[in-house]
Amino acid sequence: MKQTEVETGGPCWVELSTSDPEAAKWFYAELFGWRVETDPRPEAGGYSSLLLGEAPVAGLAPAYPPGRPTSWTVSFAVADADAVAELARARGGSVVMEPMEVFDLGRFAILADPAGAVFSVWQARAFGGAAVLNEAGSLGWVELATRDTAGAKEFYTRVFGWSVTLGGSYTQWGLAGQDFGGMLEMGEQYPPEVPPHWMPYFAVADVDLTAERAAGLGAEVVLAPVQMDGGPRLAVLRDAQGGVFGIHAATGE
Repeated sequence: MKQTEVETGGPCWVELSTSDPEAAKWFYAELFGWRVETDPRPEAGGYSSLLLGEAPVAGLAPAYPPGRPTSWTVSFAVADADAVAELARARGGSVVMEPMEVFDLGRFAILADPAGAVFSVWQARAFGGAAVLNEAGSLGWVELATRDTAGAKEFYTRVFGWSVTLGGSYTQWGLAGQDFGGMLEMGEQYPPEVPPHWMPYFAVADVDLTAERAAGLGAEVVLAPVQMDGGPRLAVLRDAQGGVFGIHAATGE
């Protein structure tokens, strides 16, 4: 990921919706050294900010409605959440949650692309999103897994204006010359019941040690550390509640 600060149209935040917030707070604090700040206001619903030092890097909330599977959601920065929601709908996507205000922090909506991959959009006011990107312990890449790569290219380039760079079987997304994510075609390695989805990757100083530590903390190593041809070393993990995320070498392109 070359993006080092939030740009309109690019990823600005990731949020974990989890069945066990206390266990998740402990796990991610131990794994990434994140500090947890939970909003005490009842109307915040137990929402917590995860910080790297003083810098907010991710969010965590109890799963809603109760019983919803634990998952990470990727959010993209927009100038007008309502306009983007309408554009997404016009391009074949759907609005899972209509745009709404979040205190004085901003306005957000939850959307899905035509294949069903869910993401959110954030119109910043007092809160601009992640204060750090692409440094060890922060968001470093976002990846779409889908069975309709052609449809995804059409949808996301129209809605967000992303550039598309093809590299063999992998597609990279970018803005103004800065790559921030990619797209993977879902093949036979994905069971039919697994839906298209977005997944965050967090940058780490040492992929192998972080994967080993995650396993020791109760996570499952879904994809053991591997060196990508022409890319970074990476691994994919699943926390004890089922939240899947990736890690990659912070120095990798």
